[in-house]
Amino acid sequence: MRPPSIEITSHPRFEPQQSQTHRDRYFYSYRICIINRGAEPCQLISRRWLITDGNGQKQEVAGAGVVGQQPILEQGAEFSYTSGLLLETPVGTMQGFYLMRTHCGREFKTPIPPFLLAVPGAVN
Repeated sequence: MRPPSIEITSHPRFEPQQSQTHRDRYFYSYRICIINRGAEPCQLISRRWLITDGNGQKQEVAGAGVVGQQPILEQGAEFSYTSGLLLETPVGTMQGFYLMRTHCGREFKTPIPPFLLAVPGAVN
């Protein structure tokens, strides 16, 4: 059986209106798009994120589903959501994986490619 094919793209954005840069509080939103490019339906069961700030401090975040949902993606279906986080540095990264389950009950991890969180102009 061919392994499931899940495509994940991220679109991070610095949110200056929700940040307090003078207090080292930098808020970022990120939009994630998940597309099932495989031949069978699958469900997003859980997530695990590794968040690293500009000082190298790491934080792991894990939980069921995303934004309170455990979406089922039919073949060719897309699911998008927006979330956010607060960092104490103007630059950071996020990466991780989603635990997915096929309609037959087979579980697999889909990596979330690393993406940069950065205040505009902070990285050349």
